[in-house]
Amino acid sequence: MKALIYIWLPLVVLTMMACQQKTSQFKLDGECRVESLVLDNQYEGQIDQTKRTILVAIPETYDEQDMTLTALALSEGASANLQQGDHLNLIAPHLIRVVNGSVYQEYTLSVKHDEARILSFVINGQYIGVINESAHTISVQVPVGSNLQSLTPTITTTEGATVTPASGVPCDFTQPVAFTVTCNTASYTYTVTVSEMAAPHALFVGIAATQQQLGQEEAAACAWLQSNIEKAAYASFTDLATGQVDLSECKVIFWHFHKDGGIDGKGQFEANAAEALAAVDVLKQYYQAGGALLLTRYATYLPAYIGEADCVPNNCWGQNEVDAETVGNPWSFNIEGKTDHALWQGLVMKQDEPQSVFTCDAGYRITNSTAQYHIGTDWGGYADRDAWRQKTGAVDLAYGDKAIVAWEYKASAEHGGIVCIGSGCYDWYTVAEGVAEYYHANVAKITENAINYLMQ
Repeated sequence: MKALIYIWLPLVVLTMMACQQKTSQFKLDGECRVESLVLDNQYEGQIDQTKRTILVAIPETYDEQDMTLTALALSEGASANLQQGDHLNLIAPHLIRVVNGSVYQEYTLSVKHDEARILSFVINGQYIGVINESAHTISVQVPVGSNLQSLTPTITTTEGATVTPASGVPCDFTQPVAFTVTCNTASYTYTVTVSEMAAPHALFVGIAATQQQLGQEEAAACAWLQSNIEKAAYASFTDLATGQVDLSECKVIFWHFHKDGGIDGKGQFEANAAEALAAVDVLKQYYQAGGALLLTRYATYLPAYIGEADCVPNNCWGQNEVDAETVGNPWSFNIEGKTDHALWQGLVMKQDEPQSVFTCDAGYRITNSTAQYHIGTDWGGYADRDAWRQKTGAVDLAYGDKAIVAWEYKASAEHGGIVCIGSGCYDWYTVAEGVAEYYHANVAKITENAINYLMQ
């Protein structure tokens, strides 16, 4: 036993000595750094040592497919997998591994083209400009009587860009004003025209006091309307109730009403849409004078308050924007027997499913906010579609599982027309980042079709 112990102890000592010698050869992380980097002799990298990223700003139209690494400075004693003189295709980021002794660090090298764009333009905190990027024009409509000689724009631009005249500085908009955006080598000038609009042809209404205060779902629908329908504007229900809006030339009012968690039943609708109900008398007058309405999501409750049958969707629910579900496959509703209706023309369709309307794509985040009519003898009060038609006075346009998800009240001599879309598939905002928009474009096309149909 003593002989065994005598042999074992030196082995332990030798092992400990070997570990100590190996550890002493390790270099500190700070000795595996990229200190500087230059591409094509002139474009210097901005190095973030915490995130280990290197970003190189290049001109807007510069070809990044064959760039030369003309300078690369590393920590003393370090080497890298890239060398000075290497030719790089930087359409995709490159990984730089810096090695020094027994340790290494990795940096992500990427390029970013200079961008100079105006992303949003808001007058006096509430009147949102419609941006035409291809023409570099911005149009803003303000109420009649606004002081055009002193209006204050709030402007957001692409990262790193500056704009002149500056955001937050009052301007005289009695004539179009040129705003120049610059970022390094990129520069564009936008012509901004502000006009007074006494009588809009189309109106997006909401509970929010201003368009800027709309939630993301409603804001996306409103922005589309203003960008695609001539003389379209936003007004709050309070604006309507207090006579602030001239409806004399308005052909259609569009209300897309979102509420996180959904609205189920008249009680919840009345509690969450008090502002809309305060404007009911104005809406009734408008409707009875021949005005049309496009009502989507929980706005489909409104017909019961402006003179149609006293019934509302009986099958309603919804999720929250922050935790909306991600769909594994495109979602759709059915238009069997209604394929010729104006709402369903010009859509992107599946070739083998001509009676299905798809409105979102795999990977899309959707709240599935639904306000529809359940049809069946099991519950709900509508044994079949004929019973529903008789009680509501409406015409069904699209279907879900035992449900009517889109319908209309036909225009008559006594009132205008109403189109209601309560399908959970009708969703504006929650496109997941990186998901190609294919079927989702149908939402905008359906809306355009509905507005054109109602304006006839």
